[in-house]
Amino acid sequence: MSARTRFGDTARLVLAILLAGSAVSCTTTIPGEPIGQGSVVSRGDPDNPGGVDPSFVANSDGGEIDRLAATVITDVRTYWEQTFPEAFGKQFEDLKGGYYSVDTADAGSKAPPCADKSTDVEGNAFYCPTADVIAWDRAALLPVLRDRFGEAAVMLVLAHEMGHAVQARTGAGVDQRKANPRKFPTILIEAMADCYAGSFVRWVADGKARHLEIAKERLDSALESLISFRDPIGTDQTDRGAHGDAFDRVSAFQDGYESGVKLCADMTVENRKFTLSGFTDAGDQARGGNLEFDQIVTSITPGLNKYFAELVTKAGRQWAEPKVREVGSRPNCTRADQGPVAFCPDGTAVEVDTAKELPKIHADIGDYATGTLMASRYGLAALAASGKPVEGADAQRSAVCLAGAFTGSLFGATPRFLSPGDLDEAVQVLLDYDYAARDTSGKAIDAGFDRVTAFRDGFTRGGQDCGLT
Repeated sequence: MSARTRFGDTARLVLAILLAGSAVSCTTTIPGEPIGQGSVVSRGDPDNPGGVDPSFVANSDGGEIDRLAATVITDVRTYWEQTFPEAFGKQFEDLKGGYYSVDTADAGSKAPPCADKSTDVEGNAFYCPTADVIAWDRAALLPVLRDRFGEAAVMLVLAHEMGHAVQARTGAGVDQRKANPRKFPTILIEAMADCYAGSFVRWVADGKARHLEIAKERLDSALESLISFRDPIGTDQTDRGAHGDAFDRVSAFQDGYESGVKLCADMTVENRKFTLSGFTDAGDQARGGNLEFDQIVTSITPGLNKYFAELVTKAGRQWAEPKVREVGSRPNCTRADQGPVAFCPDGTAVEVDTAKELPKIHADIGDYATGTLMASRYGLAALAASGKPVEGADAQRSAVCLAGAFTGSLFGATPRFLSPGDLDEAVQVLLDYDYAARDTSGKAIDAGFDRVTAFRDGFTRGGQDCGLT
């Protein structure tokens, strides 16, 4: 079979899990509640109110899924036609092999280039460099993503695949990777493609696309779809085919969104820090990287106190260690709802719901969801100790930033505290809940995208940039 670059080698596994027990079809029921059903196709375009005619797509059935895909492809081609010359000093050449839609629900359907049969594409989209073609499964991938995460997920997946086509045109293609695999490991190639997708989505969000549109608050569902393709917990970044954990993939997308194409093109193994890691402890591996709820609360508290005591002292203030107070319901030491973990405004305690919502979040997401929420409340305690406001937009950002800074201090530390998957859990709880960003008045940063950005700022730059001084 010819070489090809997939959106993620985990894509087939993820969607196989989602589709388990059901026939592969566009009517498959997906577990969980849909989180993003809005359209990204502009209804204000009088020429194409329902999307672009997909007749240029090989093997298309002309249906709404292929109309959505054709709309995305049309705008992403325009983006690169406009952006490529300035970024790379030459014109963008469209794909010689074109675009191919595959009906994997029909075993007799024609196979796309680089595949032996149509079912080889099941649950996937890919760019094939040998044929210079992008293909997608219109039966068991795009409709599943659309129904689970919204149309923004389809936009992101196809923009990612076009990112691989850009790599083939800019010196990071399959020949270069074969010649120098250490320079171009898969995890770097995937990060670059995620980054290119982010730069395109920013162009759409800025209102520059003809057919597509997306509001800032809709980016959360796009990121949810992206992290569904993260590598399985325990994958090492040196593994052949490693694509990155949720933190790696979201970071790359956000870097493209915030900084543009040049940053993406300049990524190297020397300047890009990846957090994907394998297990180094058999006991941790047996637990799936998760401590029990009561264990994470007690085990993380000494580290929180030590880290924030040092940070506040460096800021010229005195740290007063808050007492962790376990409560059987929503914390009530504050006049407003901070969620299942609360910093008490008098500075004496951090209250933790040990009976209801926090244990559920812990069970649903993992132990470092609990750790992230606790770290954000200690962040508020650090603000209070530093004489900074614990209400308002600055406090909201600082709380999340300081949670990221604390987490960054644990990354790579000896003895190891963070487990593989912990950063995935941090990203997930930041996208799903605004609790980490709530101030003492109960108000928070609205967008999960912005909460993750603040967390990443702390993780990469440290607590000194989180507003304590």
